[in-house]
Amino acid sequence: YPHIAEYDLKRRLYNWVLSSSDKYFIRNSGLVTRLYADGKDAGTAQSSYGDVGTDEEWFYDSTSDTIWFVNTSASPNTQIMEAGDDWATIKTRFRRKASRLIESHLDNRLSREVLKDREGNYPEIIVHITALQTVILLLKAHDPNNEVITPFQEELNELIDGLKAGTIVLPTSISGDSSKGVIREVSVDSASDLRPIELKGHYAGSGYELLKVYIDSGEGGIIGTTKMTVLGKSSTLLKTDTLVDSEIITGDFMGLGVGSLMIRWSGDDVTSAITTAADEYEIELWGSSLDATVSSVGSIGMTRR
Repeated sequence: YPHIAEYDLKRRLYNWVLSSSDKYFIRNSGLVTRLYADGKDAGTAQSSYGDVGTDEEWFYDSTSDTIWFVNTSASPNTQIMEAGDDWATIKTRFRRKASRLIESHLDNRLSREVLKDREGNYPEIIVHITALQTVILLLKAHDPNNEVITPFQEELNELIDGLKAGTIVLPTSISGDSSKGVIREVSVDSASDLRPIELKGHYAGSGYELLKVYIDSGEGGIIGTTKMTVLGKSSTLLKTDTLVDSEIITGDFMGLGVGSLMIRWSGDDVTSAITTAADEYEIELWGSSLDATVSSVGSIGMTRR
């Protein structure tokens, strides 16, 4: 939401009273942890009232609920004086609360499936719904009746319902289709327009597999000329053992060396589309014998005895 920074929860401080020598105060100001003058952070508060003496120094006295501020050039009544927290701190606090709420929405079954991937990132759908929940919380904190909240809430509800029903599947989950594989780009030259576009069949191995599919040095080119090499796991490492060695890409389905799983390459113009040496893709696979981890809400059959 591009305008979310407008809802930074700062509150205005009015009716400053001159105490003496450019020192101003407001009684019954409420807690002030950060002070802003015309949008500028006034910095860290002083340790006591007696330490406030230099321009833009300030101190909040919690005992008397009084804020003190020094301005040597003008009265703070001519400025926009605000109390609030740093925007980064606010976002972190609300994101943390949003994360806990999302966990509650998804219940303990789905929450167990929300895992970081091997690159240390949460699934994009989880990031997205957490961001939606964060925006909703910020908007409600500013104005619970804000009409902008409605479309965000509707989108959030739709996505959560999809996750609960199993129509939206987390990429870290294992389903009946996980043995069919997922193709991802690792490193592809900008000139390359011949790419793997389709998989069919199943991974026949057990456990987890991560295939490396790449174009070796001197083997780039068009269909019928370019060649692909495929590396699979060994007993100790991923992407290390050669499964397919420099096989010509034909445009038809080609074996990947792991059971019936096959790959097909294509481009916008199959007669001129090319690969480039060092183009690399990966295919992530789970054995078909692994238990599925995709949760969904099911029905229970009940009979009266």
